[in-house]
Amino acid sequence: MSAPTAVATARPRPVHPVDEVLPPAKLAIYGLQHVLAFYAGAVIVPILLASSIGLTTPQLIHLINADLFTCGIASIIQSVGFWKVGVRLPLLQGVTFTAVSPMIAIGLNAGKGTEGLLTIYGAVIVAGLVTFFLAPYFSRLIRFFPPVVTGSVISIIGLALLPVAAADAVGGAGNPHPESGRNLAYALGVLILIVVIQRVFKGFMATIAVLVGLVAGTLIAWALGDASFGSVGGSDWVGVTTPFHFGWPKFSVAAIVSMVVVMAITAVETTGDVFATGEIVEKKVGAEDVGRALRADGLATVIGGVLNSFPYTCFAENVGLVRLTRVKSRYVVATAGGIMILLGLIPKAGAVVAGIPNPVLGGAALAMFATVAVVGFQTLSRVDFHDHRNVVIVATSVGLAMYVTAQPDVAKAVPSWAQIILGSGITLGSLTAIILNLVFHHIGKDYGPAVAGSPGDSIRLDQVNAMSRDQFVGTFGSLFQGPTWVVDATYDLKPFADTMDMRRAFQEALFAGNRAEQEALIGSYPDLGSDSVAQGDAGEDSIRDQSVLGLTRLGDIEHEELGSLTAAYRDRFGFPLIECVRDEASFAKVVEHGRARLDNSPAQEHAAALIEIAKIAGYRFDDLVAGANPIHSARTRTIGGE
Repeated sequence: MSAPTAVATARPRPVHPVDEVLPPAKLAIYGLQHVLAFYAGAVIVPILLASSIGLTTPQLIHLINADLFTCGIASIIQSVGFWKVGVRLPLLQGVTFTAVSPMIAIGLNAGKGTEGLLTIYGAVIVAGLVTFFLAPYFSRLIRFFPPVVTGSVISIIGLALLPVAAADAVGGAGNPHPESGRNLAYALGVLILIVVIQRVFKGFMATIAVLVGLVAGTLIAWALGDASFGSVGGSDWVGVTTPFHFGWPKFSVAAIVSMVVVMAITAVETTGDVFATGEIVEKKVGAEDVGRALRADGLATVIGGVLNSFPYTCFAENVGLVRLTRVKSRYVVATAGGIMILLGLIPKAGAVVAGIPNPVLGGAALAMFATVAVVGFQTLSRVDFHDHRNVVIVATSVGLAMYVTAQPDVAKAVPSWAQIILGSGITLGSLTAIILNLVFHHIGKDYGPAVAGSPGDSIRLDQVNAMSRDQFVGTFGSLFQGPTWVVDATYDLKPFADTMDMRRAFQEALFAGNRAEQEALIGSYPDLGSDSVAQGDAGEDSIRDQSVLGLTRLGDIEHEELGSLTAAYRDRFGFPLIECVRDEASFAKVVEHGRARLDNSPAQEHAAALIEIAKIAGYRFDDLVAGANPIHSARTRTIGGE
């Protein structure tokens, strides 16, 4: 009888949350939440443009319907994707604010009204085609977008959008009333409700906190007479946007060049949004993803020009919503796209959404936009800020972005061609981060960050990598007390890519040592609060380590208490009690943690001692870097020069 044949059952591959198709009801609710959060930003560009170039009210209504309709198509293209188009992440598309000023200038120069609008559409279509075909080339520049750039751009996007939310919270940029107690109550009430829901509830309810806040705030405002839906009755049930509704586009070289520049700047913003979303949904983003996203931007922009709309980009507002709700499915955004298509076809439905009061929308936007900035902070946490060049990049780009955001009229001080850059904090800050990264990290010889020495005679990373063994041990031997075997072993791990890599190398060498080496190293550390430290016999580094909490100048009672603890510890384990004092909050905590460790096993305390030694070495390494970094030294120097 033959043996039974085992049939291997292939395990189904787990579906990434981004690719998860949720139940229809959840898709509809989450999608509606995206639309409500997005709606005001979606229609603001047509409103601003129409009022500036002299369009009529019926023309404005058609622009809004066309905008929503095309937003829906663009969002589906970006989130669902096909061929090499669409990043396939939960990214919602909207008209870029960067294009507002250039489009107004084009429209005015072309004669205002529909004449100006047709010239705008000609430039939009050509710029979209250029973006589509150049997308793969732009994506090859991905190496110029390390965390110091992407983190800066993402943070700038979130911070620069907060004033937009604040303007809504006080009644809207067109009719602000910051003195209004009702506006304040609506905005803070919605924000507080979102926070409470996030804190109290879990699961589905927590994920629709923004939607609940918007609906509740709108209902309360309506009950109090502060929300009007009178425009619903006067709106048509059906309104279809047709290609080239206003006539065939007209083409102007100057207008096309201006719009191509807009799309180039928008590509930077899109890249930041793609990286931000990748961070949020925990999906790796590469050059190919950026290329697909930019192709989608280009295609959507071409469609926008044909269907009477404008240039499209990923909307940072909804990146914040993904972070806040933690709903990562791209099909939620695709559903939102479908809802926007319906809104574009049903003006009455759009009028209902338009009835959300600005303060209510502003309260929700404060939470969403701030979460975008938090994503940027998380990205920046991976940046080596011991390298002062990265400090300069982040500080300068964020500073300039906030300067322009806080004082938008500063753009009037430059020629009209430069206003496209100086007119947007996001644009200026993003370009600054990119350019400074090129200047500091890609142009000329990269000597690496200063890691030791003095401000006037610093030792840079390339010099460290070229050191002999004796030079290396002599420079970094003070990181560890007594034996230098850790530093000697670290030398064999050269070259170091950056200061973080170097720090990790010291840790690797420490924990890779044999038992005898580690015991000799542990035994060389002085007792906490001992006279040898206070008198300087244990070296300047030990004084610096223990003086943080005053262990070098203890009173008699504290000195006796700590002395009895360290003696008991040495009697039990045969080596000194080692604690990274700089990590402790107070003298009492040092004693408390020391006493708790008396109950551990010798093996556990051996490991704990090594961990504390690694922490102490980390602080000593920071001291070396700070001493070599003139910017950090200037900040930490006291007024008296001590």
